[in-house]
Amino acid sequence: MEYILYILILIGIYTILSVSLNLLVGYTGILSIAQAAFYGIGAYVAALMALNFHTPFLFNLILSIIAAGVFGAVVGIPSLRLRDDYFIIATFAFQIITYSILNNLVGFTGGPLGLPGIPQPVIFGYAITTHVEFFILVLILAGITYWISKRIVTSPFGRLLKAIREDEVFTQSVGRNVVRTKVKVFMLSAALASTAGVIYATYITYIDPTSFTVMESIFIISIVIIGGAGNLKGSVVGAVVLVALPELLRFIGLPNLIAANIRQILYGALLVIFMLWRPQGFIGEYAFGSEDISKLKSEKKKL
Repeated sequence: MEYILYILILIGIYTILSVSLNLLVGYTGILSIAQAAFYGIGAYVAALMALNFHTPFLFNLILSIIAAGVFGAVVGIPSLRLRDDYFIIATFAFQIITYSILNNLVGFTGGPLGLPGIPQPVIFGYAITTHVEFFILVLILAGITYWISKRIVTSPFGRLLKAIREDEVFTQSVGRNVVRTKVKVFMLSAALASTAGVIYATYITYIDPTSFTVMESIFIISIVIIGGAGNLKGSVVGAVVLVALPELLRFIGLPNLIAANIRQILYGALLVIFMLWRPQGFIGEYAFGSEDISKLKSEKKKL
């Protein structure tokens, strides 16, 4: 039962991450490879505040959201003026820089050794310690993330995002500030992703830089593509499929090293299959082109 709850909690965490990224990828047509960086920023801000200053969970959550939003602005304001490959390279660079900082500032972040002993949440005097309690907490935060994102995409601002996705030049020609809109949604996406990092850090009670790599960003992108870009429900479906399905390999009895490699092959095979026969994913409204996947492949080759 605890193992099932563990999987459900992971699904909830990746639902938050994929929903937040879908605002960029599916609704605005912006392919970012930095979502794991904002995920890590949220985790490290919450962990460092709790360990060093013993601040409460809700304060750490709010501070993490603000910090990720600020970093989103710092990255987005200059890089979102770029187009296509140049923007992807900019987010790729930010992801690498973030990982390098987390890995090398040993005195501050713990470096490769990470940060152990992160306190678990206490909300209004109630300690969250069991798997059931964490599942309820993740479910609430994932629900809030989904609700906020749904309100955004069904609002006039959401229609503006779709207009940018469909024809950025035309949207700008009718007097809309495209860059400012992109920066806003980029900051929002970063802020929402940070909440997943806070939950992850307090649930596992230990974090290190290996949880926030480029490959993690690409995995989150895979969830959006396979679940369905441009449809928030697709993010939930993608999270369930890509988190739960590989766990079935554990019951086959394969060694962990082999199972890990097979999971990577499975992710790649699913991407290829969906891009060939259903580029919009399971229930998506926006179909990725072959050029989008080629960009992902080129970034993976750089690793």
